[in-house]
Amino acid sequence: MAHRLRPVGLEFAGTAPVRLVFGQEMSAAPEAVFRALAEDVTGWPRWFGSVTLARPLDGGAGREIRLRGGARFRETVLVARAPEVYAYRVDVTNVPGVRAMAEEWRLAPAGTGTRVRWTMAADGTAPFRVALRAARPGLGRAFRSAVTSLDGRLAG
Repeated sequence: MAHRLRPVGLEFAGTAPVRLVFGQEMSAAPEAVFRALAEDVTGWPRWFGSVTLARPLDGGAGREIRLRGGARFRETVLVARAPEVYAYRVDVTNVPGVRAMAEEWRLAPAGTGTRVRWTMAADGTAPFRVALRAARPGLGRAFRSAVTSLDGRLAG
């Protein structure tokens, strides 16, 4: 059953009770990475293996995301400032125990490529917080795999 989450702003990425932060460098330029994240939302399933459906909503102000395993999210884009940051919060989800969630993608030049930093910020029930922290290794692998796949797509 889907439920509405507490609305949060961009600052939540730095203050949430659970913050999982991952980073990796890519050879693609920040502008190309930003376009893939923020402008080609429907392309996410082609490079992020966990994502089965991604589509913009409300003229790009929101997104619908579905993940393998059945998790669904309706999101609001909080900031899309090219080529530095793309962030969104989850407004509605079917994931149990979550009360608030946002994700932030920060991009910074790294030589001729990009340093990508992804922050998953969340609050929820105690069991949800424990489960999310326990999922950190798997989420890290998913992030690294997605960034590597996206880099390959952008190079080709």
